[in-house]
Amino acid sequence: MLREYDYDNMPIVEIVNDMIIDSARRKASDIHFDQTPTDLMVRIRIDGELVFYARVPQSVKKNLITRIKIIAGMNITESRLPQDGAIRSSVDGLNLDLRVSSLPTVYGEKVVIRILDYSMSLKGLETLGFSEKNYEKVQRIIQKPNGIVMVTGATGTGKSTTVYTMLQILNTTSRNVITVEDPVEMKLAGVNQVQTMSEIGLTFASALRSILRQDPDVIMIGEIRDNETARIAVRASITGHLVLSTIHTNNSLNTIERLVDMDVERYLLGSALEGIISQRLCKKLCPKCRSSRKATPYEQAVFKSALHMDVTEIYTPVGCSECYQGYKGRVALHEVLVINQDIRDAIVNNMKKEDLRHLIYDHEDMTSILQDGLLKVMEGLTSFEEVLRVIDVDDDLGENDSDLKDAIIGKLRKPENASEEENGTVIAPLEENLHSMNDEMETLDI
Repeated sequence: MLREYDYDNMPIVEIVNDMIIDSARRKASDIHFDQTPTDLMVRIRIDGELVFYARVPQSVKKNLITRIKIIAGMNITESRLPQDGAIRSSVDGLNLDLRVSSLPTVYGEKVVIRILDYSMSLKGLETLGFSEKNYEKVQRIIQKPNGIVMVTGATGTGKSTTVYTMLQILNTTSRNVITVEDPVEMKLAGVNQVQTMSEIGLTFASALRSILRQDPDVIMIGEIRDNETARIAVRASITGHLVLSTIHTNNSLNTIERLVDMDVERYLLGSALEGIISQRLCKKLCPKCRSSRKATPYEQAVFKSALHMDVTEIYTPVGCSECYQGYKGRVALHEVLVINQDIRDAIVNNMKKEDLRHLIYDHEDMTSILQDGLLKVMEGLTSFEEVLRVIDVDDDLGENDSDLKDAIIGKLRKPENASEEENGTVIAPLEENLHSMNDEMETLDI
């Protein structure tokens, strides 16, 4: 992965261009230029993981940062304040759409270039990794005449890709589609897209008020960030508009709680909410080199608890010339909740969290994000370790399962491949500190 450049003889312009083009071709999502006391460390994020890429010597690092700021349209004389910029160009036949951010640190300006790739949005909903059941539910949700549909997940989990894909389906001649975004990340023909500018008072909330006077059929809000935007969005959805938006929460249950915390009236939320799509991205196993192995007792217990299935073998990464450490690309894990009348009544009547959890997840039509991940482990699309890396097991398992509890205790007590002597040294202190282990079990909510 390490890239070597001839910094003494190669022009800075060519070095910057090559770094960007090479990173884009490697399917990197971000390029990090990190300041250190002695040089500039360059890292790129591939499949969600930062990997070391190059080192820029002290003598040229300032010129390199300046070049990036120039092509991003940023102020090269200002290094004390954070700045944002963008690069849109075509280099070597590659169409680049980049977001650039600079941040002053104690050793100099740190710059991050985000490489935007919304090509998946153009390929259709069926290419986003939805299971057959979840795909059908999403199709039902977006055909609703009005209501609000939330796409949730952490930063970098593909929420914008999913929302833009749904907009592509809804963008027809018979519909007036308007979006309010910060920033407008992908320009869509036939869609009226509004870029917010808070410095002149054009916020999400103020833009939404004007949009409602533009006779919209579909409204997309880039992100619900504050209470006022949440309340206006919900009110817009109950007056005959279909509203799509994103929010940073872990799953369907947390999304409902978050909207209530944002002072959205329960009776309005119960009437307006139509569906919640929660998602994560985890690394995809390389189909060329993956291999199967026997599942550990802990893994078998998780499969049994979450899927009620006996799974004895799963796939694991190996590594070859066509992948990076056994992984190539990413796969999405989804949880799709279609709001029914029972859930509406529960929201309005302020049902307790645990009761609402059972109402949502005990339904036979519901596949939690953990269950979807484990099913993709069984298919060989990803690994067990990757699923647990990206999922909050505390929220998603949430069962008092004795088999799983015993498996976790065994995992804590006896590390794999440990000798008898090592096991003895591990078990003894754990038995002496039983209270701390009980705290661990309570944290896992099992």
